[in-house]
Amino acid sequence: MRKIIQDSRTPKAIGLVALLISVFMFIAFLSYLFTWKEDQSDVFKFSWNLVFGTKIIVHNSLGRLGAMMGHQFFYRWVGITALIYPLVLFAGGFNLLLRKRIFPFSKIFKYSIVSSFILPVAFAYFFYSKPFPFGGSYGMLVNDWMIAFIGTVGSGIFLSFILVLYLVIAFNLEFGTKFSLNKQIEETEEEELPKDISVREDLEYGKQEAHIEKESTGPPNLEVDYGEDNDKKTPEDKDDNIELDITERKQESNQEKGDVHTHYDPTLDLPHYKYPDLELLEDYGLGQIKIDKAELERNKDQIIETLDNYKISISKIKATIGPTVTLYEIVPAKGIRISKIKNLEDDIALSLSALGIRIIAPIPGKGTIGIEVPNAKKEIVPVRTLLASEKFRQSEMELPIVLGKNIANENYIADLAKMPHLLMAGATGQGKSVGINAVIVSLLYKKHPSQLKFVLIDPKKVELSLYKHLEKHFLAQLPGSDDPIITDTKKVVHTLKALSIEMDQRYDLMKEAHVRNIKEYNTKFIKRRLNPEKGHRFLPYIVLIVDEFADLMMTAGKEIEMPVTRLAQLARAIGIHLIIATQRPSVNIITGTIKANFPARIAFKVTSKVDSRTILDIGGADQLIGRGDMLLSIGGHLTRLQCAFVDTHEVEKVTEFIGNQAGYTEPYMLPEYIDENDESARNFDANDRDELFEDAARLVVLHQSGSTSLIQRRMKLGYNRAGRIMDQLEAAGIVGPSEGSKARQVLFPDEYQLEQFLNSLN
Repeated sequence: MRKIIQDSRTPKAIGLVALLISVFMFIAFLSYLFTWKEDQSDVFKFSWNLVFGTKIIVHNSLGRLGAMMGHQFFYRWVGITALIYPLVLFAGGFNLLLRKRIFPFSKIFKYSIVSSFILPVAFAYFFYSKPFPFGGSYGMLVNDWMIAFIGTVGSGIFLSFILVLYLVIAFNLEFGTKFSLNKQIEETEEEELPKDISVREDLEYGKQEAHIEKESTGPPNLEVDYGEDNDKKTPEDKDDNIELDITERKQESNQEKGDVHTHYDPTLDLPHYKYPDLELLEDYGLGQIKIDKAELERNKDQIIETLDNYKISISKIKATIGPTVTLYEIVPAKGIRISKIKNLEDDIALSLSALGIRIIAPIPGKGTIGIEVPNAKKEIVPVRTLLASEKFRQSEMELPIVLGKNIANENYIADLAKMPHLLMAGATGQGKSVGINAVIVSLLYKKHPSQLKFVLIDPKKVELSLYKHLEKHFLAQLPGSDDPIITDTKKVVHTLKALSIEMDQRYDLMKEAHVRNIKEYNTKFIKRRLNPEKGHRFLPYIVLIVDEFADLMMTAGKEIEMPVTRLAQLARAIGIHLIIATQRPSVNIITGTIKANFPARIAFKVTSKVDSRTILDIGGADQLIGRGDMLLSIGGHLTRLQCAFVDTHEVEKVTEFIGNQAGYTEPYMLPEYIDENDESARNFDANDRDELFEDAARLVVLHQSGSTSLIQRRMKLGYNRAGRIMDQLEAAGIVGPSEGSKARQVLFPDEYQLEQFLNSLN
């Protein structure tokens, strides 16, 4: 045995055998890519007849053995990653045959082992809905477990990170280089630099170190240190008189040639649609602020006098006049504690005979303390002035909404898409409904009906009824619904769950399109890089507006909270954004789970500090003066605004203007939600099966995924019919019960057993 091992012919023979096997495997695998559909039924279950029989005919270029190898490696093991194995065998065999290290076999072998664990899972994730076994059984098994454990989005993030990490370790990828002064000096002119020149090693080429030296008198001087020896020149000061000739490179156009007129334009669905005109809105005096200097002086004197009574002196005071509130900024004298001023809030309010005094101590980013004092004459902030502003008209935000004006009388316009959801609360009559109307109107003035849809939920039945005119333009609703404004609690639950289905469908589309958000997806679709025949479509933004959320929580509770929370957690990337309003910001209405997913919150005047803390996590909303005075919190940063005002008759004119135009033939239909408690949908009658029942059964068993959206996409069915088929599959025992957003468990391991079951039904 030792002689055989030591014989020089042995590695050559092993090398030749490895080369033969590698070539055989490569041809078999390559042929499997084109013949797997025809051969799979013959080799799906192993039998000795496959080895010794003569009647079974397969299409693989290497016969039944090639078909069996391809099926085993691709379908049952690691999918398309199996193509690595013949390459590894070829490299090893070639090295053994020539007795030389032509290929780095150990490195190739090591990375192929790692690839066998990582790549099948990645292929299974990114090509989940494809019929070809890109990830094999191993990849699908690990992928299904991972999605169930950390979710679809979490799995995508984790796999992307692992792939990048693998590439970095395997190929030592560089993500950027920095040409530093230190490197340039060391590599080119190390011997020319004088020893007494002081240069920081971490500065980029072309920069110099600045030294600040304090003198005994006067402010610090800024000096630049070039070194003491001026006769010796460094790389920065050689030939100062040489002029630099700069040649600008022409910017090449990024526009695809010949493709300008072929881009898809969603607005052509309604080519004659006209945006509402500003003349439909009132100007209310154009929001001009009148300055009462006597009032300003009087308030200033009262503030100084009140502080002086408590031995608090100030060195400076400044007034900034807003539409309803004036901000007095004071700079306290040295040694004054901020908390001492903060505790005088009620005393200052008493001296000024004013409600709504609010002290900001200190103002973030400034070395001052702010005292907000309501104006004697409050000004209206018309929504028209904000919509007419350059800031709004030239805005490139995805969903620009006008909220009002801040204390500095500056227009405040925010992007709902970046918020990404908005929570509004306030006592009755303090401006909450007006705020909702201002948000809706601003979106109507900016977006085309093809780009935006509203889902309006109004338990009170009167607040949002004005928007019925938009049914054929901007509204989305459930199939078969008579009223586009959802008021019934049961329909509210169905609508929220239908939105969850819409969200899941959009994520499936984005996974197939290999994009991360709705903006990237629509850009691809507009450039016609996505095929509508595969289910792709232009995705409009969807804004869900829920008024009187407290009433819904009292009547439905968890049935409302769970889908709202899920939408708030996941729907941002696929263009679904939530605006929730309530009169009662109590902890049983605005739960911790809901608050955690609504970083943007608006508080109008509330009745107590407890309510203020519930909505904003801080007091202050109880000190507001009402009638549109509000606090906006985004990421914990508070801004006081006067809400933009739009009256009911203005909203009516805008909606009638849009509603009188030609619209779509029907509203934007959400996926139909089938109530799982409806047992009539679950009764299975073998003689009353859907004609596509068997095809759907084969589809879910092949993919081992009990997904309604899979049936819908692959068989080009509506969600209603796909849902009924899925119920029949469950009743027949082919798939398990629903597990929420996760795909149902498939109860048949392979098509062979399924066919036996289907034959028994006939």
